[in-house]
Amino acid sequence: MAAAALSAAHASAAELELEKEQLKIGFIKLTDMAPLAIAYEKGFFEDEGLYVTLEPQANWKVILDRVITGELDGAHMLAGQPLGAAVGFGTKADIVTSFSMDLNGNATTVSNEVWNLMKARLPTDAQGKPMHPIKADALKPAVDAFKASGKPFKMAMVFPVSTHNYELRYWLAAGGLHPGFYSPTDVSGQIKADVFLSVTPPPQMPAALEAGTVNGYCVGEPWNQQAIFKGVGVPIVTDLEIWKNNPEKVFGVTRAWAQKHPNTHLAMLKALIRAGQWLDANNGANRKEAAQILSRPEYVGADYRVIANSMTGTFEFGRGDKRSVPDFNVFFRYYATYPYYSDAVWFLTQMRRWGQIPLSQTDQWYHETAKKVYLTEPYLRAARLLIEEKKAKQEDFPWNSDGYRPPTREFIDGVEYDGRKPNEYLQKLTIGLKQGQAVESGNVVSKQGAN
Repeated sequence: MAAAALSAAHASAAELELEKEQLKIGFIKLTDMAPLAIAYEKGFFEDEGLYVTLEPQANWKVILDRVITGELDGAHMLAGQPLGAAVGFGTKADIVTSFSMDLNGNATTVSNEVWNLMKARLPTDAQGKPMHPIKADALKPAVDAFKASGKPFKMAMVFPVSTHNYELRYWLAAGGLHPGFYSPTDVSGQIKADVFLSVTPPPQMPAALEAGTVNGYCVGEPWNQQAIFKGVGVPIVTDLEIWKNNPEKVFGVTRAWAQKHPNTHLAMLKALIRAGQWLDANNGANRKEAAQILSRPEYVGADYRVIANSMTGTFEFGRGDKRSVPDFNVFFRYYATYPYYSDAVWFLTQMRRWGQIPLSQTDQWYHETAKKVYLTEPYLRAARLLIEEKKAKQEDFPWNSDGYRPPTREFIDGVEYDGRKPNEYLQKLTIGLKQGQAVESGNVVSKQGAN
């Protein structure tokens, strides 16, 4: 891999012959679209000879569809979206990524009603504040109370193949609450569910919580902090606490686009890498400026104070309960921009765990699917060019990685994840499909002959 990067074209930015200079890039109004906004505002796109139009989109399905049709050259995407398209869940398409836009950045928020049912049972610190992380078993009394009164307990996430869906499901299952299965004939994801999850676009979540349409949600910022500012809910757990330094968004293009525009793709990657560097430079010295930029209506369009609450290294869990969380948003540290195969494999295991991948698959299938979608070579070529131009440092990139992070137990339940052993990992998880199981007619059955 390192050799491939070293043998990459030694052309400087000025010598790259761009196949296309004018690009239209889509995004959703979330703070983790920041690398796109910063690459635009700081001139990193122009440095690469790119003239980019950034265009907000209505929802994640629209983003995917418009990239597939070519109306968008590329887009801010959920890390699981290219993988979901590869396995044909929802929409079948050949989408690839060579850039991870960020780590962490999500949280789960519950309504004031639910919080009041939870908080009396939570241990507190010396100041009387709830101790973190808050596990989902603390939610169980609220779920039981809703059931006893004949009401379903409903939570929102942003898309069926979103990090939010899988993180919320992971957190619930780790606390003994079943988030429901998918099947080929029932894609609601609510089969056998204790908590009923459904899709709501991020900007609409605080209003849905206020209206009582949902009892909680998992979303990126600024929509958790917005619930506090509006007085309609309380954030209770961050994704950093569910899976430390999890990948959140990627920059996605079709494989055909990447093959037709290899130099343009490289130029885009270079600009985005520089944006990630700027966002994490000098221990977050640029974050206040970034929050001001993102607060503009053409980007996120939320109040600066709401965005800064999480973007500047803090996170507010309730009125007056603001805590230091320096890694809530990570854009470059910890090799955040590198598209690790092991990250892709984790998303695939969760798709399998909840039935979006209906049948068992071999370990080799997971590895091949990850490598087909997460392309490391273009990323390393872009990094090499930046180093040659003295715009990045050699040590900023994982040259010797095989694409797999070391095994980790930094999950809320302490279960070890090794991306090289996906099936072994799935067997460790208490709730979810196991080897040879499938969901048919609302029941979990054994499927002989599954791969």
